[in-house]
Amino acid sequence: MKIKVDGKIIAILVILCIISCTFIYTAVDGSTQYDNPKSYIVKQAAFFLLGLFMMIVLSQIDISKFKNIAWGVYIFIFAALLFLIVAPESIARPINKAKSWFQLPGIGTFQPSEFMKFAFVILTAHIIVKHTERYPIKSIKMDFLLIGKILLLVLPPTLIVYRQPDTGMIMLYFAMIFPMLFFSKISKKILLPVLALPVSIVAVIAYIYIFMNDFFQKNILTLLSGHQQSRIRGWLDPFNYGDSAYQTMKGILAIGSGQETGKGLGNNNVYIPEKHTDFIFSNIAEEIGFVGASFVLVILFLLIFRFVQISLANKSQYTTLITAGIISLLTFQVFQNVGMTMGLLPVTGVTLPFLSYGGSSLLSNLLLVGIMGAIQNENGDYMFTTKDD
Repeated sequence: MKIKVDGKIIAILVILCIISCTFIYTAVDGSTQYDNPKSYIVKQAAFFLLGLFMMIVLSQIDISKFKNIAWGVYIFIFAALLFLIVAPESIARPINKAKSWFQLPGIGTFQPSEFMKFAFVILTAHIIVKHTERYPIKSIKMDFLLIGKILLLVLPPTLIVYRQPDTGMIMLYFAMIFPMLFFSKISKKILLPVLALPVSIVAVIAYIYIFMNDFFQKNILTLLSGHQQSRIRGWLDPFNYGDSAYQTMKGILAIGSGQETGKGLGNNNVYIPEKHTDFIFSNIAEEIGFVGASFVLVILFLLIFRFVQISLANKSQYTTLITAGIISLLTFQVFQNVGMTMGLLPVTGVTLPFLSYGGSSLLSNLLLVGIMGAIQNENGDYMFTTKDD
């Protein structure tokens, strides 16, 4: 049996694993909040190894087979999200007021919404391809029908995730699905207004915030939950809402204090809650400075660039749609996480791919890499093979 893997992707992931474990350890080491800092490295490395194994296994599967499991994966993850609503706190304890995880003894936490990304990307692509095959003659009516199908697919899980609440995850879902719609050959007369709608809404809200701030505070912001209001206020006006903007202000301080070359590994003295998870980039910039943080971002974008190279060799609509979704998702996730640690974007709880501590986030992203590997193997463009006689 031949095992086909991409040496460049493996090398980049190994580098990211080393970076991740290093800065997770330095983020928790010396803090009285964490009992055993080394256990975080062990868990993160274990999830990396498990994820790499799953990634390699997925990459050996014929990409067309993903169509056969798409509905099954979607239904399973959707059922897990539904069960999470009624699950007792003994197995689904709220963390930071969000009920998004199952607590699994001896393993850790399991976040179903993370794995919905995997389900969405393979099922959305499958639905678009089937629709195109069934209705080869394009029309406005058929395009609206396709959008309706995708909305029926996306909205139920999205509403559950919103209820948890996890606005950041919803942003990731749409960052993945909108590009897939763009490459689905839907008429631009429909697609552009659909994409322009959220942009227009944001522009109107921004205008109201700047020129009608009292109205914004009393009539628009109050439509959100208390948790969401706190984050928005902390982002828009951090100095008047210091409690809400605590993480953001500390993140900016940590990044700025690192200056060009940083304070050195382990020499972080700016306390940030959840520094090893959502705000891992602040710790990286504080310890190895602008130069080191830039290097880490370059490594991340080398991985995304490799995915772009794979996408350019696509041979089918199905693989084109999947690569568009995965590349857009990971790119947006990097920008959102780094942006929120610098105060440029609101804090949403979005992790930094392959670097933040957390098994669910890491495994779900490595599953997406596995899909990219399967597409690469279909293209016949891989770096090396091993043969097991």
